[in-house]
Amino acid sequence: MSYTALYRKYRPEDFTDVRGQDHIVKTLKNQIKADRVGHAYLFCGTRGTGKTTVAKIFAKAVNCEHPVDGNPCGECAMCRAIQNGTSMNVIEIDAASNNGVDDIRQIREEVAYSPTEGRYKAYIIDEVHMLSGPAFNAFLKTLEEPPAYVIFLLATTEVHKIPVTILSRCQRYDFRRITIDMIADRLRELLDREGVEAEDAAVRYVARAADGSMRDALSLMEQCIAFYLGETLTYDHVLEVLGAVDTEVFSRLLRAIYAKDVTASIHILEEMIIQGREPGQFVTDFTWYLRNLLLVKCTDRLEDVLDMSSENLALLREEADMIENEVIMRYIRQFSDLSAQLRYATQKRVLIEIAFIRLCRPSMESGQDALADRVAYLEQQMEKGVIPAAAAAGTAGAAHGSDSVSAKRTAPPKPTMPKAIPEDVKQVVKQWRAIIAEMGGRAHVHLGKAKLSLGGDNRLMLVFDDEMDYNYAADETHKQEITDQISRRIGKEISIHVQKNESGKPAGDVYPDLEQIIHMEIEIEDI
Repeated sequence: MSYTALYRKYRPEDFTDVRGQDHIVKTLKNQIKADRVGHAYLFCGTRGTGKTTVAKIFAKAVNCEHPVDGNPCGECAMCRAIQNGTSMNVIEIDAASNNGVDDIRQIREEVAYSPTEGRYKAYIIDEVHMLSGPAFNAFLKTLEEPPAYVIFLLATTEVHKIPVTILSRCQRYDFRRITIDMIADRLRELLDREGVEAEDAAVRYVARAADGSMRDALSLMEQCIAFYLGETLTYDHVLEVLGAVDTEVFSRLLRAIYAKDVTASIHILEEMIIQGREPGQFVTDFTWYLRNLLLVKCTDRLEDVLDMSSENLALLREEADMIENEVIMRYIRQFSDLSAQLRYATQKRVLIEIAFIRLCRPSMESGQDALADRVAYLEQQMEKGVIPAAAAAGTAGAAHGSDSVSAKRTAPPKPTMPKAIPEDVKQVVKQWRAIIAEMGGRAHVHLGKAKLSLGGDNRLMLVFDDEMDYNYAADETHKQEITDQISRRIGKEISIHVQKNESGKPAGDVYPDLEQIIHMEIEIEDI
């Protein structure tokens, strides 16, 4: 027997198996039990929420010879015929390809003939909004006064395109998006039937990515299972198959943009492109990350609205304390607009890079958002004691005529370069990015901002501008973890010293940056 897709294999066959649409199922079952079946129904809602499935179950239930509490029995001849698609009483029409007046005229001619078996002849018209204007007009009279044995079941994802004259002749039922919990429970149930092992985090991510559509969830899960056939489906596997990104990457990207670090943000994008992540999905997921960040700042009862682990929630709270509400909303507006642009763009990567540059270099634009960003950035610099370039130039110009010696004296001292760097320290500096990448999670986020310098007794010094990053690294437990990871990486023990930059200037202007020095040595050797 040929393989059947999961969403077809596990399509509900009666009302009890339909998930997330209890308000509709209960109403339809009551109508069947009370023998108050209408002549025209309109099922509205987003894709994959069960519109066509419920229409088929309803057509089966009204023709069932032995209904049970409004449900089709599934055993009688009519139920089996409808289930197998051989019944002449249920006619399915795709309005996307049968949308002309002639197609509607054919329906009008057919409804004149009563069903040869069963009680009702049911017409299921999918994507009914695709009918042309003349076709809708030709359909009006038949829809308003059909024969007593005819039921019209119309389904659409775009109800606003249907004429009011059609809407007023139908009982309208709005199908809701299915919740993440319901989709996850259904996926877990079907995975158990299929004998597939999967992590809960992987199942929930697929449920969330389905965006309220059960059919989309089953299709995505089937794609993941096929890629890792015979293996346990993990969270990382799902991210890889769907081209998605872990939240830790979004945390690094947010910090890079907030720090106005164009190079770091573009490097993160480069990593995602090399790993095969889809740029549009990357932007969409980052916009949701920003949305979650804004919710963290605006509400205390996060468990009701955010679907994430306690560890990610703690990291989100830390970042929420760093960034103002206005800045987050500005970022959300930028990336929401970008997401719409990427839908039809051919050079998606270029558009994303331009968006990063806009946010990191607000001085390049003159819009209201850019102006607010520039003012906020200047305020941050003033709070740190850093004089903006224009103000510094004006002060220097005023003092030049009276005391040029004094102007020279106020110039920031250049860091003294070390005469020799120990080989052990060199090895750590060369492999630093790999070391913190292996640590992952919060360690990767905090340690990624460290400037590597040389302290007393030729010890490796980690210098931090940000107090939150410094506090993380200075903690004895975390410090020991860093030391252990270095030992595992280079095979030697090395002493580290954690330093907070209190100078008011960037750490690179005060402490020798070993990464730049070693990189420069390598370039000279290559030459």
